[in-house]
Amino acid sequence: MPKPSHLSSSGGVAMVDVSVKSATRRVARAEAIVRMSDAAFRTMRAATLRKGDAFVTAQIAGITAAKRTDELIPLAHALPLSHVSVTLEWVPPNAVRIESETKTTAQTGVEMEALVAASVAALTFYDMTKALDRGIVIERIALLEKRGGKSGRWRRS
Repeated sequence: MPKPSHLSSSGGVAMVDVSVKSATRRVARAEAIVRMSDAAFRTMRAATLRKGDAFVTAQIAGITAAKRTDELIPLAHALPLSHVSVTLEWVPPNAVRIESETKTTAQTGVEMEALVAASVAALTFYDMTKALDRGIVIERIALLEKRGGKSGRWRRS
């Protein structure tokens, strides 16, 4: 079994040393599911929210957050992101699915950036809709796929 990557041999926390790794193309995709009441779903879908367009706001927040992942996750490396996208889609009867994709050419992967983008987009969507339903639940934040690096491709089944 592999050991946790951010623990030193003495048991303390450590940033992974990627200085000996070659820069390769890296891609990651993640998702978040936001579930709400049927009434909130209908209202949001009808675009009657007074605060503005929740999808666009969540997209911008997710993209911005991905670019700042190293400031949010203490042991994450600062990466030169070449691409970040965040998409949202209605999933009847009462959910929104958020998917993020991040790309870079670097010495380490972009999984955390994809996960942060999906997470912050979901939190932003919650913030935009909480007046309609305080019971909104961010059900799942998950890595869907990663490509590149020594471990190659991994995909959630």
